[in-house]
Formats: sequence, C-alpha cells, structure tokens
Amino acid sequence: MATADLLLHPVRLRIVQTFLGDRTLTTADLRAELPDIPSATLYRHVGVLAEAGVLAVVGERRVRGAAERSYRLVTEAASVGAADAAAMSVDEHRRAFATFVAALLAEFDRYADTAGSPTLDPASDGVGYRQVALWLSDEEFTGLVAELRAVLTARAALEPDGVRRRRIVSQVFLPG
Repeated sequence: MATADLLLHPVRLRIVQTFLGDRTLTTADLRAELPDIPSATLYRHVGVLAEAGVLAVVGERRVRGAAERSYRLVTEAASVGAADAAAMSVDEHRRAFATFVAALLAEFDRYADTAGSPTLDPASDGVGYRQVALWLSDEEFTGLVAELRAVLTARAALEPDGVRRRRIVSQVFLPG
C-alpha cells in the first residue's frame, strides 16, 4: 500500500492525529477518544498502521486474559514523503487535501461538541484560524518553512506537566 493511501484514509488519519503530541495509547484509550468509530474498524486500522510501521508496540500487558498493547506513533513513518507526494497525480492531491480538510473539520467539531456549547470560549482556549498572504521569493519561502519547522520542533519536545494542554497545529501552504 502506498504511503499516501495508507495515511490518508479518513479513519487511519484520525488515529494518527490522536497520537500526535508524543502520546502512548492503548486501543481502549483510542476507543475512548474516537467513540464514533466502531471497535472492529478501529482495531483493524490500528493493525494496518502497526503492520506498516506507522504505529509501534511499546508495551503489552494482560487484561482479563487478553493482551492489551500500548502504541506510539513512529513520526518518520507518519507523513507522506516528498517522493511519494511528487508521484501523486493532481486528482490524488485533491483527494488527499480533501481528506486533510475533512479531518480538520471533524477535529473542530469534536472540540465544539466536547467543550460544551454554553461554555465554549475559543478565545481563552486558544482556538484560532486565519490566513495571511505573504510576498516571498522561493528562497524566502524556504527560509520561512525552515523557521516554522524549528519553532514547532522545539515546542514538540515539551511534555505534559499538568499545566500544558495538547494543541493541534495544522499547516497549509498554497501559492496565491
């Protein structure tokens, strides 16, 4: 299975996104966070991701006679590589982008649903979505991407401490 096909399946993409933030989760943890996905479907897609090396088994324990595995995301395997992206057709890119946007919409819906509509406060929760147009040469754009990568990489190294909240940051770059 091609990397893009593997990662851009809607259920598998949601599973991968749930692991973002250097999390270790069991399938029971995943079921709690993705309750709208049937258990059999969830187990099947976790198995596909584990077999492909996107999820790694990092622990196993016995629970009522069954083996419960703990998984972590293998970050290097959890993105579509430059060669795979270059080999994709325009229609494949359209489908991939639509899947990405649909997952982003679903993530926002989950936030809005779980936050509780009477007390929903996107400003204090740090929710934001905006666009900005920049006039950049190819070299300046490459520099911007490198700077953003450095900032995000530094923040990705931070661990939960009881004060930090898990936040999802999504990037889209399009020529204007």
